[in-house]
Parts: sequence; structure tokens; C-alpha cells
Amino acid sequence: MSDEGEFGPDLSAGIEALELRDGSLFGGTLNGQPVVLANDGGRICAFAGKCTHLGAPLKDGILVGGQLRCPWHHARFSLQSGEAVGAPAFQPLDPFQVERREDRLFVAKAGSRSGSQRPSSESAQAIVIVGGGAAGFACAELLSRSGFGHRVTVVSEDPDPPYDRTSCSKQYLIGLSSRDEVALKGANFPSADGATLKISRRVKSLHLNAKQVELDDGERIAYDSLVLATGAEPKRPDTPGFDRSNVHILRTLRDADAIIADASKGKKVAVIGASFIGLEVAASLRQRDVEVDVIAPGKIPLQKVLGPAVGTMIRGVDEAKGVRFHLGRRPASFDGRTLTCDDGSALDVDFVVAGLGVTPRVELAENAGLKIASAEEGGGVVVNERLQTSAPDVYAIGDIANYPDRYVNRSIRVEHWVHAQRQGQHVARVLMGQSTEYADLPFFWSAHFDTGLLYLGHAEKPAAPSVEGSIVDQDFVARFAGKGDDRAVIACNQDKAALKIEADWEASGKA
Repeated sequence: MSDEGEFGPDLSAGIEALELRDGSLFGGTLNGQPVVLANDGGRICAFAGKCTHLGAPLKDGILVGGQLRCPWHHARFSLQSGEAVGAPAFQPLDPFQVERREDRLFVAKAGSRSGSQRPSSESAQAIVIVGGGAAGFACAELLSRSGFGHRVTVVSEDPDPPYDRTSCSKQYLIGLSSRDEVALKGANFPSADGATLKISRRVKSLHLNAKQVELDDGERIAYDSLVLATGAEPKRPDTPGFDRSNVHILRTLRDADAIIADASKGKKVAVIGASFIGLEVAASLRQRDVEVDVIAPGKIPLQKVLGPAVGTMIRGVDEAKGVRFHLGRRPASFDGRTLTCDDGSALDVDFVVAGLGVTPRVELAENAGLKIASAEEGGGVVVNERLQTSAPDVYAIGDIANYPDRYVNRSIRVEHWVHAQRQGQHVARVLMGQSTEYADLPFFWSAHFDTGLLYLGHAEKPAAPSVEGSIVDQDFVARFAGKGDDRAVIACNQDKAALKIEADWEASGKA
């Protein structure tokens, strides 16, 4: 099937050079395959036109500082090589050759990528990464891609090789993606010359003076540098009856498998909590024709993060698809079939999914004597601008990292997938002598049926936003201010606007 209609005209016939202004993109096709042309300061280049993350049309992205940025999930690609230089994409873009004949540009054929320069093994250090989630994988993948993989060991408690956890509540839970499709794939990881991956293994303790990690079976692995990417643990409600086998917490791929199994047998579910994960589960299960009731203590879903107007809009999206809300209520007990709420009301359900947030897994770091942030400071492991802990050869990334954010002028801890991946890539570059201060802007996306949200920045206790566009019509950019210097933007159906705001904030160094 050709993508010509969606991605643009046949570029073998050429386009007027004036159509590709400096700093602009132009989409087209070659032999039915999407291609994107870019004019970066007068240098014309062409690459495959779909993002290697989830296939977004790159013609709708923007150019920033020698990079092509994806409109959907803000992946970044080098305009020199097509290399994926910023998560969530890891696979490079295939290049194409561009010819100029008089005043027209022609894309003639695919080009070739140059391989990366491998460092000498004598200069490489031994690196141990604890955790195979977003941050741990991204760190190991970039090290492997850069030729350091043979000295990297990843220890992961998960029984599955690294995968895209965001799909557990979205594409995979709906049934749109297979296990193979949600597996995280990098150029050299895992492979014969990539990192060593130890799955279903747990690090029991850290021996910082000896520079070793001890695994659950007593094996010790020595390191020169240690990267902690232990992630977060879902909060588990202590409601009577919630220890039953048909009560689920969603964190892993196997958790999603268990929910899918119950959804195939039963047709009624109670989702506890109107968090992002809870509402994504609700939307995904509705698309499996499961009857969904959401029980949450707040009066408006996601109000603390998105504000009342956007939260009300998301509730309307869900209700239009058949999700029923029971707000201002908490679960009181569950007997396996009947869920009783604290107001005495009862729901007949086949299974329950609880989405009540997570807590950072800091036990290893704390037991090893690393500095831990207080609950008032957001919790997690305290790191500096290089994401280095209180021990000089130990780094912390992802959900556990409490780091100094230059946009809000204080230390924060965030639990965003792409942010964790970018932190992993940052530490990989630090270990290769290429990076100093971590300066990525917090970013995440959330999907609710056909409505997607992009969130930039960080704002605790946000005030009423200034809105460009219409929240009711699901076409807007909403700007929030929180405490102190906190700033955030929520965009809906305004992908390019979100990209430009992100680039502006990065250029100014503040939100």
C-alpha cells in the first residue's frame, strides 16, 4: 500500500527548490515510501519519512539545532547522519540522496549510513546498570551503539527483556501490539557485541568500597561505574479482599497479560484511581468491550496535574465511550465479585485494576549510604547536574533520580518514560566523556481513546491556565504556573506548537 497520499508527492519527479525554505521540512514519497526533505541552513538532506519509534510523519516535525524532531513523542534525529540522538526513538533514519537540477530538487535513491567509530577496548570501563526499564535500557543501548557494550552489564528483575512499558496500558493492553512489537530494540543491544543482559536477577546489595554489586544468588559483579535505574514500585491498596487473584496492579508486561486474561473471561472491571495509568487502562479495556467503572476520591479526574477544565474534558471523552465514573468514593472491600465503596454502594465486577501511583525504589541506594531526598523534597536518590549521586562513581536515573532542574530552579523527581530514557542517554554520554549538565525538559504523553495530550515542564499545584484554543473542542495549548518558578504546558492536537514551545524553553534555559 502506498503512503503517497498521506505523506506527499512523488519526489522522483522533483519539487521546486523554493518550496523548501531554510529551516523547513517537505514530505513526499519515493517508490511509495515516505521521505522527508530538510533544509538546514542551506544544506539539503533527505531521510525516511516515518519516525522509527511509532511511525509519526516527520514532515510535521521541526528542525532544531541540527536535529529533526518528531511531532508525536519528540524523538530526535541527527540531520548529519539520521542517527536517533534523543529517545524515545533508538533506530536511525535511512538516508536518501538528493540531487539539484537547476531550480528543482530530486530524491533519487537511498543513501548509506556511516558506521560509528568504535573506541579501543583498553580505554573502556566496566559499567553495571541496575534496572532494565526505560532509563537502564536507554543507557545500555547508547553505550552499546557507541562501541562500549562489551563492558556493560544490565541486571533486571523483570523476567522479560526490556520493553516499552507505556504500551502496557495502551497498545498492548488494547491488543494492537504484540510482545515483539513492544520490545525495545537498539542497534547493538542486546547482541553479541552489545551489553550483557541478566534478566530475572535481583541485586541484593551494593558494596561501594569494593565497587561491586551482589546478586540474589551471591554472585558479585565488579564495576568502575555504577548506574542505578531501579525505577518505582506501584502502590498497593490495603483494602480488604484486594489480595485476591482477580485484583491487579499494572506495572509490567506480565501484569498486562494477567489483566488481558481476565478481560477475556469477564466483562466487568472496576478501575481504582483516576490517575493517568488508571484512565489509560479504562480506555484500553473499553476498547476490548469490557464494562468499566472508575472509582476515585477526587471530584475531577487528573485535576491536580491538568487542572479542572482539562480534567473535565478527559472525563467527557471517557464517558462518551461508555466509561462510568464514581467520584468522591473509595473502595471499602471486595469479596471477589462485589466491590463495596465507602458510601455503601456496590458494584458487581469480574476483576479489579488499581492505579494508585508509585513510590521510588530507593532501598538499595539507602542501604548503601547514598544520600536520599526527604518526602517533602520529592523522595528519591539525590543527584547533581551530571546525575551523579553522593558517591562519585555511582549515578541514579529515571524514577529514583531527584535532580536539579534548571527550568524550575529547584530539585525535582519526575516519573516520565521519555524523561527517564533521556537521563539514561545523558549518563551514557557522561561515561563516554561527552556530556556535563543534564538539561532536558520534562515531557510525557497520555492517550485517552482518540484524544492525546502532550505535557511539557513541571508544575506542582498549578493555578488556572491561560488557554490558546478550545479545551472543549480538544484543540488547545494550556499554560500553567505552579509554585515558585514551576511552569508547564499541556497541548491537545497542537503537536507543532508543543515542539516549538519546547525548543523555545530549551533555548532560553527556563520555562
